[in-house]
Amino acid sequence: MQTQDRPRSGLLAALGLAACTLLAGPAHATDAAAGKVLFDKTCANCHSVDVGVNKVGPTLFDIVNRPIASVHGYDYSKNLLSMRKSWKLWDEKHLDTYLTQPREVLHGVKMFFAVPDATDRADVIAYLNTLK
Repeated sequence: MQTQDRPRSGLLAALGLAACTLLAGPAHATDAAAGKVLFDKTCANCHSVDVGVNKVGPTLFDIVNRPIASVHGYDYSKNLLSMRKSWKLWDEKHLDTYLTQPREVLHGVKMFFAVPDATDRADVIAYLNTLK
C-alpha cells in the first residue's frame, strides 16, 4: 500500500506547485524603455545621465552597483554620506528601497521625488542599468 501512496504524493506535490505558480501570476518583466520615459519626465529635471555632469542631484551615469555617495564634486547630505557604511553600493535592492520614498527612508536627504509604484521603480532601475 505504501508504494502506491508515493507516486500519488509526488503527483499531488507537482499539482500543488503548478497551482501556486498559476495563482501567483507572471512576474513583471522590467521595461527599460518605459523606465527611460518615466526618468525623462521626472528624474531628468534634477539628474543627468552624462559622466561628470551634476545638477541638483548627482549624475546617475553608471549608478547601479556604484558606491553610495561617490560622485566626485557632488555635495551629498551628511545623512546620505553616513549610509556608505551600511549600504555600501547602489545595488538594485537599495535603489528600490530608496526610490520608494527617499525622505522617509533617509531623513535629511535632498531628493524629494519618490517612485511609489513598484512596477515604475523596477522599470526606472532597468533603465539605470543601461547607463554604462
